[in-house]
Amino acid sequence: MPTSQPSEPSDGERPSRAARTVRRFGPSALALAVLVGVVLSIGGYQAVEATNRLEFCVSCHEMKDNNYSEYKDTIHARNRTGVTATCGDCHVPHGFMPVAARKLMAANDVWHHLLGTEDTKDKFEAHRLELAMKVWRHMKTTDSAECRNCHNAHAMDPEAQGPTARKQHQKIGKDGRTCIDCHYGIAHEEPQGGFEPADALRADAPH
Repeated sequence: MPTSQPSEPSDGERPSRAARTVRRFGPSALALAVLVGVVLSIGGYQAVEATNRLEFCVSCHEMKDNNYSEYKDTIHARNRTGVTATCGDCHVPHGFMPVAARKLMAANDVWHHLLGTEDTKDKFEAHRLELAMKVWRHMKTTDSAECRNCHNAHAMDPEAQGPTARKQHQKIGKDGRTCIDCHYGIAHEEPQGGFEPADALRADAPH
């Protein structure tokens, strides 16, 4: 009695090449993808942490000779409690997407470093207003988010504040008022010309 031969699967039943590849290499590929993801995540985190440090920020002489020289004797750098706020605390937001966006924007800083845009004191002063407007505009549009990462207006004790501070803090959130409107000279010198953060949102503001 003749034995029946197993029928060949039709084209519709036969697994595709991609499916056969996934079946063959799937577990290994998945493990490799997870490993690569972990390495990239750890590496990315370490890179962000490293570039947020004061030592990294002042590794360029433009920052060390200008921004840092102004900052180092301010209340954010030296005070009775020893609690400090460095460059990353004031200029890098919290949250994955905001941090990623800020780091991409920092490529512009690297480009101008290579161009030597602000590599002398005179050049830096010539661009001070432009740089201030850029930071003020960001702070105004984010409601001074970086300030509020440390300072909570709702946790402030008005009775422990002086009369001027108490009065000004009552204006927070009214008519677009935010931290930077009053505290814009706290870490760096103000640009000449009498400009203030509210001017950064004007259509004719310097860019």
